[in-house]
Amino acid sequence: MPDADDGFAELWDAHYDDVLSYAARRVDHETARDVAAETFLIAWRRRNDIPADRTFPWLLNVARNVLANEARGHRRRGLLWGRLRDDRDRHAPVADVATGLAEGGRIGAALRRLSARDREALQLVGWEELDTKDAAVVAGCSVKTFSVRLHRARRRLSAVLAELDAEEYRPPIASLQGSRQS
Repeated sequence: MPDADDGFAELWDAHYDDVLSYAARRVDHETARDVAAETFLIAWRRRNDIPADRTFPWLLNVARNVLANEARGHRRRGLLWGRLRDDRDRHAPVADVATGLAEGGRIGAALRRLSARDREALQLVGWEELDTKDAAVVAGCSVKTFSVRLHRARRRLSAVLAELDAEEYRPPIASLQGSRQS
């Protein structure tokens, strides 16, 4: 009976560690594992194109191309994140810069106290300006479920903002103790 994998298991056994080492010398270990896996996926798909006398160099060439694709993707993602940050900053309506900074810090502090699910619901509607139908698609739930989630998140945000306001106007304990001793 002929070998079902056309000798691919032997190719894997003979060269996987070397391909992984090649990639690990160029990128972090987790990315290197992804590069090695992608290299052997391509090798599996193109196993009839692998030259029998130049197997290892062919694999390293594939790994090199996978690394190049990874680097291009990394650059594109970085540029996209930069554009998204710039776009958000440009379209943020702020009547007064000082008030906007103070309010942004207050809201940011309140959001950090909320759960990830509450933050996501509020940010999808507030920052991404999605309606509840579109936000529900992003969140992976029904419109009704998202509406309830958003309502609860708004309630929790209001409570946290009230706590922050109370903390801001609460006099320090040391000053209270000093006034009692006078």
